[in-house]
Amino acid sequence: MDITPTGLPAGLAADEQSLREDLAAAYRLLAVFDMTDLIYTHLSVRLPGEGHRFLVNPYGLLFEEITASSLVVVDAEGLPTQPISHPVNPAGFVIHSAVHRSRADAACVMHTHTLAGMAVAAQDGGILPLNQINLEFHEDVAFHPYEGIAADDNLSERERLVRDLGACNALILQNHGLLTVGRTVAETFYRTYYLEQACRIQIAAQSTGAKLNVPSLERIQRTRKQFDDEADKGELVWKALRRKLDREQPDYVT
Repeated sequence: MDITPTGLPAGLAADEQSLREDLAAAYRLLAVFDMTDLIYTHLSVRLPGEGHRFLVNPYGLLFEEITASSLVVVDAEGLPTQPISHPVNPAGFVIHSAVHRSRADAACVMHTHTLAGMAVAAQDGGILPLNQINLEFHEDVAFHPYEGIAADDNLSERERLVRDLGACNALILQNHGLLTVGRTVAETFYRTYYLEQACRIQIAAQSTGAKLNVPSLERIQRTRKQFDDEADKGELVWKALRRKLDREQPDYVT
């Protein structure tokens, strides 16, 4: 189902330059935290205004090379709407376009292939309630079965992917990787970072061979509600991370 973009929720609107700087920062931070797959995977953010327009990375650059000005404006099919010096990967944008066009609240979409994320994506159980961090994702992680490499001509998979994601903010692409969505780059990066931490914790706990301790359902649900009641949703973390980049990699805003 196509939804006409209405911009970000009140108080969260941003101009294109601000979105470029935020998205470039997210690419750099994935590199800092060792969450990249060479030149592959994508982060995207919806641009304000009429029509379906998004910022994505130029195909072929390492995430540590991404700058605000190097990001490419593409349409809903992943085709560039501006002159480009590097290609874009329309097939890689299939997942993003499906989510963006069906979820008005999914202004930002992040997709990763990390070791821990792919290890959990190879399991049947999803994110297990093994730690406080994991509990934030209780009943907020959906599953999409593996259908092969996402191709730009596979419209039927787009529909199934959107159906599987539903109203959740995270998706395990089984035998593939992870995906998160959010209203802002800050909110989506927060979910991406902590979903990755949940996967790392799970793999580490499983590797011990010890019996795993799982809290009661009552405590799981109480903790999830406590997370839901927090108003910040990563904004303070994001400001701190932007300051880190401003000190260490100030060229990301160029």
